[in-house]
Amino acid sequence: MAAGCDSGTPDAPTAVPKSPTAAPSVSAGPSAPTSTGVPPATSTSPPTPAPIRKLKVGAKGADVLALQNRLTELGYWNGTADGKFGGATQQAVYALQKAAGTGRDGVVGPKTRKILDKGVRPKAKSTSGRAVEIDLKRQLLMLVDNGEITQIFNTSTGSNEYYEQEGETFLADTPSGKFRVSRQIDGWRHAPLGLLWRPKYFNGGIAVHGATSVPPYAASHGCARVSISAMNWLWKNDALPLKTKVWVY
Repeated sequence: MAAGCDSGTPDAPTAVPKSPTAAPSVSAGPSAPTSTGVPPATSTSPPTPAPIRKLKVGAKGADVLALQNRLTELGYWNGTADGKFGGATQQAVYALQKAAGTGRDGVVGPKTRKILDKGVRPKAKSTSGRAVEIDLKRQLLMLVDNGEITQIFNTSTGSNEYYEQEGETFLADTPSGKFRVSRQIDGWRHAPLGLLWRPKYFNGGIAVHGATSVPPYAASHGCARVSISAMNWLWKNDALPLKTKVWVY
């Protein structure tokens, strides 16, 4: 029996040096050659380039800024590029790694840099209008406009594990199908199974909502979690208004 993450009653929102060119001079006659005092030329090797560092939470600098700009260019939402690798950047790296089908550690090493260089992006299934697509296999939430993906988010959906609530057993799943955003709460929803930040409901008690924990794997009771900052962006930009199509597959 599936219930979703909110099965209760809605409440209010609370220069290289030149080699010497002079040759030694030799005096006429039987005397020995005299030295010019110029040291012999020596060969030099180019300096070894410094290794490219791995980027992860806490890193700062121009390379982080370049990473953030590249993620934004590819459509992976990571907030404002500021040269600081924080939670929003980690969420975007998760999403990138999910789209490529690689390990999901949120760290930018050699493999993830190759993915960035290739410009890996998921593909949309909807073809017209605004839609939210939730890919359960890859755990991605995507905003799609007329078949073009405009923003990609890391999400965490139903864990597909059973849980107990008020003496009954429920399955923590996110059912596939085509839905629409039907109601919303602009604030915290104190649901029976936890807190939901600014939820946008699309299937009964199942919503897209902000959460303080959005791991790179399915872990919710059925909702599609995104980060708090991502949910704020979605509201600020009116990206999921009521009646928005939500495709779950």
